[in-house]
Amino acid sequence: MKKFAGIAVPLIVMVSMVGLMAGCGSSSNTGKSSSSASSATSSTSQNPDYSKSANWLALPSSTAAKKKVDVFYLGGTTYKKLNASAPNICAINDPQMEAGAKAAFSSSATTFETVGNIYSPYYRQSDASVLRLPQAEQVKIIGGIPTSDGIAAFDYYIKHYNKGRPFILAGHSQGSNVTIYLLAEYMKKNPKVYKRMIAAYVIGYSITPSYLAQNPELKFAEGPDDTGVIVSYNTEAPTVKVTNPVVLPGALAINPITWTRTEDLATAAQNLGGISVGSNGYAVLDAAGNPARVMDYADAQVNNAKGVVICSTANASQLSPGNALLSVGIYHDYDYPFYYFDIRANAANRVAHYSLKK
Repeated sequence: MKKFAGIAVPLIVMVSMVGLMAGCGSSSNTGKSSSSASSATSSTSQNPDYSKSANWLALPSSTAAKKKVDVFYLGGTTYKKLNASAPNICAINDPQMEAGAKAAFSSSATTFETVGNIYSPYYRQSDASVLRLPQAEQVKIIGGIPTSDGIAAFDYYIKHYNKGRPFILAGHSQGSNVTIYLLAEYMKKNPKVYKRMIAAYVIGYSITPSYLAQNPELKFAEGPDDTGVIVSYNTEAPTVKVTNPVVLPGALAINPITWTRTEDLATAAQNLGGISVGSNGYAVLDAAGNPARVMDYADAQVNNAKGVVICSTANASQLSPGNALLSVGIYHDYDYPFYYFDIRANAANRVAHYSLKK
């Protein structure tokens, strides 16, 4: 895999990630993407050439032993408009987007590196300010160029890299929103590919009952062992009273410690371990160069009325003090870091159960 040099920062608790104040997007609940995007976009609507390694954030090394399972990961928003006249959607090689994507990858997608071969494309992202727009406009933008790129990258991966292996889909935030469209559109047209999907970790965005009703071939996870399902949650402090812009009405959530849908509390002691994130946005590393495990930090409890996972043990004023898009206590940047090793263990568990069915 392409390597990214993380800087180990001696922090005990996690520090808010720079440039990831709100991975964003909006689903229309149907999963049908828009063929058009905002007029203020990048210079061309033609999909990037995914035969070029420069358009991939992560590809397995050609010399590394291939695992029996792949992971296709779409990261969250790291593009930020520098001024009002800047495009709403960045170029595929935007330096700010690429730098932020590498940092975010280290604290999210790497949870899967012991489970499968990770393939993660760059895609032309929308600026986070899309969350301020009416939902119809959000759908038009995210369902346009970002989704077109995401599906094009996945199609290239399936045709040229996958070699028939079972795979996990994973994403965060805007990447998860694009994954919602990918699931509804690509999988419906390619049922043989869908049969190889172990699970889709659509974290940091929302899956709703109306989306599932309009895409009946898709199923939400009910427990830790089921396969061919969607896993999704958004994390908040118990004090949040305002609308979370990445949580849609009726959003479904699963507990990332117990992997159940009930509202039973999973304590921080049950958590297999989170990770720290340095002020540079990279995961804090241990002496061996791996993300350092933080124990007994984050608990988790599903709140079905709000459609979120509540974490009551984290320090909201330190980790999520609020900004122009996300209010105090919305732990959007910590959906993966709080439960990093739980996600890893669950992905391995679903792989094992998928294999048992074969």
